[in-house]
Amino acid sequence: MTSEELSHFLHASSWQSSRLGLERMETLMTLLGHPERQLRFIHVAGTNGKGSIAAMLSSILTQAGYTTGMYTSPHLLQVNERMKINGIDISNEELLTLAESVRLAVEEMSDPPTEFERITAMALLYFQRRACQVVVLEVGLGGRLDATNVIPAPDAAVIANIALEHTAVLGNTLEQIAREKAGIIKKGSSVVLYRQGPSVEAVVRDVCQQQGASLFVTDPARGRTVSRTLEGQTLNYRDRNHLFLPLPGAYQAKNAFAALEAVDALVREKGYRISEEAIRRGVALVRWPGRLEVLRHDPLVLVDGAHNPDGVEALTASLKEYFSKKRLTFVMGVMADKNYVEMLRMVTPLARRFITVTPESERALSSAQLADQIQRQFHIPAQDGGSISSGLSLALTLCSPEDVICVFGSLYQAGIVREFFLGPARVEAPLNGIELEVTK
Repeated sequence: MTSEELSHFLHASSWQSSRLGLERMETLMTLLGHPERQLRFIHVAGTNGKGSIAAMLSSILTQAGYTTGMYTSPHLLQVNERMKINGIDISNEELLTLAESVRLAVEEMSDPPTEFERITAMALLYFQRRACQVVVLEVGLGGRLDATNVIPAPDAAVIANIALEHTAVLGNTLEQIAREKAGIIKKGSSVVLYRQGPSVEAVVRDVCQQQGASLFVTDPARGRTVSRTLEGQTLNYRDRNHLFLPLPGAYQAKNAFAALEAVDALVREKGYRISEEAIRRGVALVRWPGRLEVLRHDPLVLVDGAHNPDGVEALTASLKEYFSKKRLTFVMGVMADKNYVEMLRMVTPLARRFITVTPESERALSSAQLADQIQRQFHIPAQDGGSISSGLSLALTLCSPEDVICVFGSLYQAGIVREFFLGPARVEAPLNGIELEVTK
């Protein structure tokens, strides 16, 4: 299969991409010989933070000596980023081989699977063929009916921060959304919940009781940030002191607490062998680009994938800590179906100006519309930057070396922003142009 054939294969069902349900995945797994039944999993759900938690767990397990698969979505620039073993992206050659195997199975199905289902099947097959000892699997959308939930009971189910998003699909209240995400909890799993509102916790506890699953809730009161810079932060949590996490932002500290709880549950309840040294090394070596990431100095340029009100709230809290006396230049691009007005309400008190851009997606709000909205409703200078690259160039032209530029609003644009400042990706080029369904 060529890269062009792969693109066609994955896009063939793009019009079906929002259909939740496990029937197609169950059929596809049967046709592929049930690779998911030969693997052990840590399943991670949530609205925001689940990718960061997955990256932390993968890094720790790799340092502990486990052959560790990790599946996340969306990718920032290349589809290869979605599946890794021990932190290394899948190669183009292996990706094409997997796609051919899945294509042959799909041809036998009367109800063809969606893009996300196909790439999830490819990932599960990849991890099984490479004999991964454990797989950290990030949910795409929701949990109960997400394609990743075709797996058997995971060793641990981790539920990150939950917020209102995808309400047309998941429900209109936090409790309804929590119940959908708690659908990854299965009998025999250890469950870790990022501490949040009592109503969400009550839902998760109820599901745990129904499934006979043990529940561990993070305790932020027993966590503390000892020091924090844009290069990372030093944390204490429960009985562990001075853990260095190379990801800035207060929200990443809370994500780390959830990862640490999950590690302890795996050791206590599932017999994993993970030393304290592996935990410290794993936390210190974690990489998760596009989350309050520094791309340049003079002026300072940050990119963050925050793309919903809950994520932007976490972003603004971090920006206030780091830049309490500065007004920032925001480069913003959003999807039209997001609550971007609420996102703007949060960041405008920190804004000196906005440069608006149009992410490369059919769902994107045009940069002209966004600039007009900002000026009319919030009375803050906003210039239409057009494309992402032209908007970034405009921001650099307008800013002095002492200024701070923050790019946010959509994960669709984070990879292009990183490439603009850091140069072309170092992975082989043929698959770079493949666009897959983004589920966040």
